[in-house]
Amino acid sequence: MTMGTKPFDDPRLTNDFVADKPETFYTAHEEFKELRGICPVAHSHSYNGFWSVLKYDDVVNTVKNHEVFTTSVQNTVPKFAFTGRRPPLHFDPPEHTAYRRVINQFFSKEKMDGMEEGIRRDAISLLDPLIASGEGDFADEYAFKFPPYVFADFFNVPKELSLEIKDVSAKYVREIQFMNHPEVKRLSLKLYDIARDIIQERKERPMNVTEDLTSALLVTEYEGEPLPDEYVLGCVRQLLVTGMVAPSVMLSSIFAYMAMHKDIQEQLRQNPSLIPAGVEEFLRLLVPYRGMARTPKKDVVIRGRLIKKDEPIAVAYASANRDEDVFPEGDKFILNRPNIDQHIGFGEGPHKCPGSPLARRLLRITLEEALNRTKDFELTGEIKMTPGAEWGALSVPLKYSPA
Repeated sequence: MTMGTKPFDDPRLTNDFVADKPETFYTAHEEFKELRGICPVAHSHSYNGFWSVLKYDDVVNTVKNHEVFTTSVQNTVPKFAFTGRRPPLHFDPPEHTAYRRVINQFFSKEKMDGMEEGIRRDAISLLDPLIASGEGDFADEYAFKFPPYVFADFFNVPKELSLEIKDVSAKYVREIQFMNHPEVKRLSLKLYDIARDIIQERKERPMNVTEDLTSALLVTEYEGEPLPDEYVLGCVRQLLVTGMVAPSVMLSSIFAYMAMHKDIQEQLRQNPSLIPAGVEEFLRLLVPYRGMARTPKKDVVIRGRLIKKDEPIAVAYASANRDEDVFPEGDKFILNRPNIDQHIGFGEGPHKCPGSPLARRLLRITLEEALNRTKDFELTGEIKMTPGAEWGALSVPLKYSPA
């Protein structure tokens, strides 16, 4: 029996795989591939028991069908939301839609174009000293710092608060990876305090609702009433962090992968016009969430396996994105796949990530600036992997050869 498990008397609840075990950069995907072939709807005793759907079609069908599979009970495996419901992630349609409608407006192409110069400036400010030093941990010194820098600008917060957000968020992201629940809870509550301060500031000194997301949420109505204060707070708190965890892990994984595949590194360095296509293939291949979670509101049968009401299901994006029935040679990096737009690196359905336009900018600009500033980079030590809901590199020690 593994950590966090319980006895399972029901013969349906087999232990088809162990989720809470050490991994290398390749082992999770090797196991996903094996399970897709022999047990595409699998059960694990890890984390007190959960199901996992591993085939692309099953994952997409589950996350699109919010009438049967809810996100409001548990949205990750293992569960780590301990400090209240945070829309829109913890709400199903139609309740979540009022929040999403506001959020989506702030990720338009026009707004992303307006942020590009600042994003590039932040990327360069972190990359230059790192590359000049000759070596360092790319995860620690870039990937876990860069997204908080960008999101501080996104939220229009003053410098001293932006520095606090960067610090607390970086620690929060790290403690999630290590599943240090008491510290995750403490830092989450600290982020609630920060969100509360931002909201109070906007109430006292409102900003243009087309320029500031918090101000827009404060004037939004749902069914003729203002959005509840507790849920505006939860939404701002959610947004402060959601956009930081995934890009941090994703950036680390991309640079680990390129360090191990010098041909891809050099191809993108010599042909920067290929970088946007490279970003899409990295999103498919290295999706930073092995899976979010849903909970069935009634008994369901998927590929012959009975999953009872209220039994958590991990929807394995990382597995679906390499499903050979949809993406031939799914474990290979192949530029310009004809169906690359089918990848679910940002999820699918009502909860598909609204921040995908900003995430793509972060990834593209980082690749452009890092590859332009180096002749080569290579691994100098072991890649450490994230545990839990995320999949990806947590430590990437690199040696850099400046251009």
